[in-house]
Amino acid sequence: MKTSSNLKFIVHIFISFVPLVILKASDIRLDLTHVDSGKGFTKLELVQRMTFRTNARTAALLTKSMKPTNPITVPVHPGNGDEPYDREYLVRFSIGTPPQPLILTLDTGSDLIWTQCLPCIQCFDQGLPFYNPANSSTFAYLSCLSNLCTALPMAACHQQCFYLYEYGDGSATVGSVSTETFTFGSKVTVPGISFGCGFLNGGIFVSNESGILGLGRGPVSLISQLGLGAFSYCFTSLFGSKSSPLLLGSPTNFYNNTVKSTTPLIQNQNPTSTSFYYLSLKGITVGKSLLRIPHSAFALQDDGTGGVIIDSGSAITGLNDDAYKLVRKAFIHQVKLPIANESMTYLDLCFTLPESLSGDVDVPKFVFHFENVDLELPRENYIYENRSAGELCLVMSSSGDTSTIIGNFQQQNIHILYDLENEKMSFMPAQCDKL
Repeated sequence: MKTSSNLKFIVHIFISFVPLVILKASDIRLDLTHVDSGKGFTKLELVQRMTFRTNARTAALLTKSMKPTNPITVPVHPGNGDEPYDREYLVRFSIGTPPQPLILTLDTGSDLIWTQCLPCIQCFDQGLPFYNPANSSTFAYLSCLSNLCTALPMAACHQQCFYLYEYGDGSATVGSVSTETFTFGSKVTVPGISFGCGFLNGGIFVSNESGILGLGRGPVSLISQLGLGAFSYCFTSLFGSKSSPLLLGSPTNFYNNTVKSTTPLIQNQNPTSTSFYYLSLKGITVGKSLLRIPHSAFALQDDGTGGVIIDSGSAITGLNDDAYKLVRKAFIHQVKLPIANESMTYLDLCFTLPESLSGDVDVPKFVFHFENVDLELPRENYIYENRSAGELCLVMSSSGDTSTIIGNFQQQNIHILYDLENEKMSFMPAQCDKL
């Protein structure tokens, strides 16, 4: 771990900007690897780590809109690489000429693309060599007057554009705003992509990542820079070892499949929360009961609070507190098993399985009622059952806030298309490892 005294930046918030559209692209396929894949964890350990990450991620998202206006000190929270923090899916590609490999965390809840760069003032440990701009013939610094520099929420100018980007969990990165050639797979090369070359990075990071790939709605995200009207992903099972596909562009066969459902995407008009993807959730059914959750529980408020966010980086769905209480009550009423006093999973609601149990346990169905869409979750997307430990658990929690966050455990084996051109999202049941 390289150390130094924290670097302070006075940052300026620019109000106006010109949206970035650099290049049209489509049909770029990348493979996602779950952060815990291939590490030999048991199912119980995977659930424990997932629950731990969810708590950190929920706190990060729900505090992200708090933007400081004073001079900023980058916080440092070094880890040993073993903590199950809030990173979920990793994506591999290369930048530079000749290409240098990166492993970035996929994040639909933020915009900036960044990686650790030499020379580092302070960097967290990573498995790959640090990206070295001195070894690339296509690296260039970005002007302070560039559209991307002025689009950043916190930037400073000293002959070139510098950035500071913070995450709600206390992590932060400082560096120069630069451009590079990005290479996806072995066939697709895209020049002139802007990214953060981070030389002062601290917070909650693990050793198998080198930065973050922002796929949010803002102008500096990869999706916006490529000028794409759509992207999609399909998460394979958490308990499997197969990679998950990320498709940049519109899948050619998606709209030809009739087994799909479409719901509108909602824009948050609050300028501090423009990265997130919001959905219109109208209600929840547990079993045969449409719960009496007021529509206001899921409403996006004028001040940018509340609403329903779908997120790649959150593991477990965190429901608005009022909604979760009703969901929990419904499961307790409908699952004919005693509540477990303690659970090794750290999940909030678990039931004790009798030792004599031989067949499957009846559990109520779970349905999200989005606008125009009734999305019934497969059992494995909301129930964890451990016969050896004698427990069955609901894999959901309270967000502890007015917002609801749809996590990736609930998104397993559903092909999810973000259609930004038409402002809608589509869901299609799929066997994700076969796409």
